[in-house]
Amino acid sequence: MESKTDESDVVALAAIMDLNAAAPLHAKLMGLKGRPVVIDAGAVERIGGQCLQVLLAARNAWERSGTPFAVNAHSQAFATGLQHLGFQPDLTGTTEVAR
Repeated sequence: MESKTDESDVVALAAIMDLNAAAPLHAKLMGLKGRPVVIDAGAVERIGGQCLQVLLAARNAWERSGTPFAVNAHSQAFATGLQHLGFQPDLTGTTEVAR
């Protein structure tokens, strides 16, 4: 789901962000490339490595282009899932990787 707040497009993540959700998430984000994006992860119950990879790639692409990209809302399950994968809810790693 996508909506707008101020100047940013809001991408609401589904409850289950697994392999099946990765390709649609990628397509949705690529459709917003070049525009400010806010990720709403408030409904996430489970996130897998594939969707995390899509989110990280998007964050890095937006960062390189100087376009705002943020995670403004997240569920406890989203935070816990990312923590198990070595990341914080804002998509920063516990150990930053060279880009």
